[in-house]
Amino acid sequence: MGSTMKIDLTGKTAVVTGASRGLGEAMSKSFAEAGAQVALVARNVAKLEGVRDAIVAAGGVAELFAGDVTSESDVAAIAEAVTKKFGAPQIVVNNAGSNIRKSLVEFTLEEFKSVMDSSLISTFLVSRAFVPGMKGTGYGRVINMTSIMAHISLPGRTAYSSAKASLLGFTRSLALELAGEGITVNGISPGPFGTEMNAAVMNNPEVNAQFLASLPVGRWGKVEEIGALACYLCSDYAGFITGTDILIDGGWTAK
Repeated sequence: MGSTMKIDLTGKTAVVTGASRGLGEAMSKSFAEAGAQVALVARNVAKLEGVRDAIVAAGGVAELFAGDVTSESDVAAIAEAVTKKFGAPQIVVNNAGSNIRKSLVEFTLEEFKSVMDSSLISTFLVSRAFVPGMKGTGYGRVINMTSIMAHISLPGRTAYSSAKASLLGFTRSLALELAGEGITVNGISPGPFGTEMNAAVMNNPEVNAQFLASLPVGRWGKVEEIGALACYLCSDYAGFITGTDILIDGGWTAK
């Protein structure tokens, strides 16, 4: 009988953008539970402090690095500070992103660009800053948080679907670029999860019931499930998985 699989990320440093709430917070806590040191990146210092304090209180190691990941100068400063604190990180999770829902003709150029920048440009800047430190080590993990909206879409999502589909293409190309280095690059495409982003639906019993009835599994995703998947992709067990995107959506896109 083989031993039970245990994911141990001790000795690894994980950089997580958009770490102040939701899925970024959940993944950060999961990495810390698995033994990794976590560099928490976002703009909201107060919320980052709360996540850091929760990780430390649970016995983990984390530090916050505040900045705007759509800014080239901010990302450079964050990369320098993270490396000074922890050394070159082995894991990067590009989780930052925003969404504006409106019809195409209602979008301003600035609004459309802001959605694209928050997902695609931030991922380019952060990956470019940290990937060089992974090269030559034989191990590295990049996870880009795509979305089911990279595979399907809904009205009012022209900017968001464009950003996430572009991010999926970036993920595949970078995976091929780094495959010979022992560095994997994958996407995670979440469906509906029980985060504050979906609070308006979750807090309306009638609307919530209607929505859940449309989901094959009949429930919201648990943020811990995203954390577990991210930890697996960053483990030695997942070294043969690269250039792909994993849908974690309760069967939504299978309908």
